[in-house]
This record gives sequence, structure tokens and C-alpha cells, in this order.
Amino acid sequence: MTNTVVVIGAGLAGWTTVREFRKRDSATPVTLITGDSGDFYAKPSLSNAFAQGRLPAQLISTPAAKMAETLGVTLVAHTRVQALDAATQTVVTRAGRIAFRDLVLATGAQPIRVPVEGDAADRVLSVNSLDDFAALHAQLQAGSGSDRPVLIMGAGLIGCEFANDLASAGFRVSVVDPGMRPLAALLPEAASAELRQALEALGVTFHFGVTVRSVDAAENAGSLQVLLSNGLLAHADCVLSAIGLRADTRLAKAAGLAVERGIVVNCQLQTSAAHIHALGDCAQYAHGVTLPYVMPIMTAARALAATLAGTPSDAVFALMPVSVKTPALPLVVAPPKPGTAGQWHAPETGLWQWLDEAGVQRGFVLSGSRTAQRMAESRRVVL
Repeated sequence: MTNTVVVIGAGLAGWTTVREFRKRDSATPVTLITGDSGDFYAKPSLSNAFAQGRLPAQLISTPAAKMAETLGVTLVAHTRVQALDAATQTVVTRAGRIAFRDLVLATGAQPIRVPVEGDAADRVLSVNSLDDFAALHAQLQAGSGSDRPVLIMGAGLIGCEFANDLASAGFRVSVVDPGMRPLAALLPEAASAELRQALEALGVTFHFGVTVRSVDAAENAGSLQVLLSNGLLAHADCVLSAIGLRADTRLAKAAGLAVERGIVVNCQLQTSAAHIHALGDCAQYAHGVTLPYVMPIMTAARALAATLAGTPSDAVFALMPVSVKTPALPLVVAPPKPGTAGQWHAPETGLWQWLDEAGVQRGFVLSGSRTAQRMAESRRVVL
């Protein structure tokens, strides 16, 4: 029986698990399999790189070869795992089978794509990786200084971050969303209004209550005609879909593992199969919660590394406020747990507190200069 720990995925979840594991165990063989190059980069930097004038290659903090050498990992790059077999403890790739003692699924999430008609529907882009960002960068030719139109589908977290970034970089940005306000899933209505006003001051145009019906090639080479559901015809050099992400559960589901919104794991991040674990954007933690943010991934990776090294450890998630990368209006969000009854209260300008039915604070939102109070406000929250 092999003693190898196999990790699928070279994002923050995969590489951090390996790094934390190596702090505890320098001898056990580790193989990391990834469909891309395996270069290490901060995924959140993808949505604020244009305004900083950063090229795709400049976002790489550590090349894959250096990561593998430093951590003593066998890197299998540009390779897709075709299947996993829980019974025989093997994964199947085009190059053959790889046996594991323990398997870590860090497969991340995939962009949600809605059906769009038109002869240029296949030119709608999504950015969920460095390769995706490189494609967007090439299409927009960043740094040209031109006032080129970009249309973003989705006014959620990623859509608003890209809207801020691209508008700051000199692009004419339009945002289309079927809802009625930006970041509606995270912010109280008044905070959404502040964000909308701040982005509009940068030149962002919002189209709420509508969707994209079709995308067609325009007469001008490279330009697109975008028909909205309200009949408005918009022109854009690029259409970016930022509707949201869905946990990548394809391998797990095909292998018969328990899957709901994500790959179901227990407190020690074990799936429904022994010796198979999951964390990060692909995982569904206790109480049906998914946590697609940096700090929960780091927390989960430390716990899983300890478990893999022989010290079973629960992943305990403390309150982890999220900083929204919209410099036009800095935001810090600590949403209440899903299903928490209550409502938003605004005791001060730039501060909203989620109070449950007993008046206990369960979350908060800070905007503008108030974001400096994140630690003080965090101490008031009861999980």
C-alpha cells in the first residue's frame, strides 16, 4: 500500500495544505495534480490588477517548479484527473493510475454560466484563474489607455470588484444584473446604495432588473452587440460574466461521494469516503455552509494538514470578515450565518449590525473610514 498523499488542485487550498503538512511531516511523499501550470498566485488579485497595471505574469508570486522543490512535492501539471476510485484508493489520469494513502480534493469552483443567445455567445469570458485573467487581459489590451466599453454580467462581489478595477483603469463599464442593487446578497439596502453611488462616480453604468439576452458580433471588428432583456442594445469590446461560482463537485459526484451544494465533509474535512478529504471552494462544511474566502481556506488547510500528519483536528471557523476590493467605497462584511433570523440596524453612519430576534449581534458591515473598526466590531459578534 502506498504512503503517498495526493492533492488535486493547485490553488490556495491545495498549496496551503501541502505547505502546512510539510511543517509537520517532511518525509511522506506528496503528489500534487493540477490541470494548469501549478504556479502559485493570489486569486483575489485577479479582480484588482488592471488599475494597478499588472501583467498576468506579474501576479505569480512563486513559480510551480519552485513550489514543488521547496515543499518536496511531485508536481503533475497540465493533467486532468479523469476519475477517482475510493475503494482502490487511486485516481485515474491520462498518464495512468496514481495510488494514494490519503486524497485531498481542492478542486475549487467553476463559474456559473447562464444561456446566452447570439453568434458571439462563445466570446463571453469568465475569470476564475490566472489563465482566464490572461485571456481577459489580452482581449482588453490593458495599458492602451483607450476608453473602451466593457459589459459585466452580475453585480455581486466579483462583478463589483471588476467594475471598480476596470473603471479605474479607464474602461467604460456597464453592469447588468436581474436584481435591483449591487451586492444584494451581502449588504443592507443602504450600504448597497452607497456602493452604487461610489461606482457610478467612477463612470460605471448599472442596468438593474434586466439580463443579457444575446451577444452578437458587430460590424466593427472585435466589437460586440449585446441585447438586454428590456430591449436595450449595448455595444462592448468585451463581455465578462461574473454571475457567481459553483463548487466543482464533478469528480466527487462521479465517485459516489456525498455531494450537496459542495462536497460534504465532517468537522475533520473527511468526505463520505475514508481517506478522502475536501476543503476550499469545492467543500460544504457543517450545517451546509460553503466558505469561498481566503481566511476560511487557510484555517481549513491548517486543520487538515494536522489530521494528515497524524493529529486528528477539527476545522473551527472563527468570525472572518471579508474585505471587498472596491476602493471607490471600501467595505468589510461579516455576514450572519445562513438562516439566522434578524435584521440590519444602522446605529452610526457607515456601520450596520445584524441583530437577531433577541437583540444579539450576529454580523456587521462597515463602509468607508469605518472599515478601520473591523476588530472592535468583530469582538461584538456572537457566533
